[in-house]
Amino acid sequence: MNDTVDKLVIFLAKRDGIDKLVKTFQYVSKLVRWQVEATHPDVAERFKQWEVASGLGRKAFRTGRFLTGFNALRRGPGSTPTFKILAVLANAGEMVYFFFDHFLWLSRIGTLDAKLAGRMSFISAFGESFGYIFFIIADFIIIKQGLEEERRLLISSKEDTSKDATESLRKIRADRVMRLMAVAANVADFIIALADIEPNPFCNHAVTLGVSGLVSAWAGWYRNWPS
Repeated sequence: MNDTVDKLVIFLAKRDGIDKLVKTFQYVSKLVRWQVEATHPDVAERFKQWEVASGLGRKAFRTGRFLTGFNALRRGPGSTPTFKILAVLANAGEMVYFFFDHFLWLSRIGTLDAKLAGRMSFISAFGESFGYIFFIIADFIIIKQGLEEERRLLISSKEDTSKDATESLRKIRADRVMRLMAVAANVADFIIALADIEPNPFCNHAVTLGVSGLVSAWAGWYRNWPS
């Protein structure tokens, strides 16, 4: 049986695991910088550098990630016409996000013209937010179907106390928790994307961005942590 250290090693061996760890660094440093910038500007500047470095590092880790959505569509977009449409729209948005994120990274590190950063950030964030809408809709549909199936099983389980019925219920509930974590992460990332698309006092506030980033990161920790 794997202990905590074994699980941490497995978690960090995944690209998503590294991303969620560095994302935690990124948004913790944002919150700390906001907290101390008025009283300790030198400390705030150090945390700002950590935040920027973490954000750029995450973009480097995501190189080629846009192929994930492409492969998902190529291998099997969904079991019904509704899920196929949702999968196409969701993965198309995610592919735009990750593809243009490459150019945003290159412009921010100076390889491409820095003036491109604003445009690339907008396109990337727009694709990201567009995709999240359909991922969230798909998850809610599956959660609803799971609740209906759970009610059916609970009614039938009064007569059927077999291990199969109990295991089916356990799987439905475990899947619902994972999908709720995915919804929480997608909503949080949607708020962060809105800050790039349409800057406003709420979405662009350091606390909003920091808390949203940590919700997304920690939901990712939960979903990717080895069982």
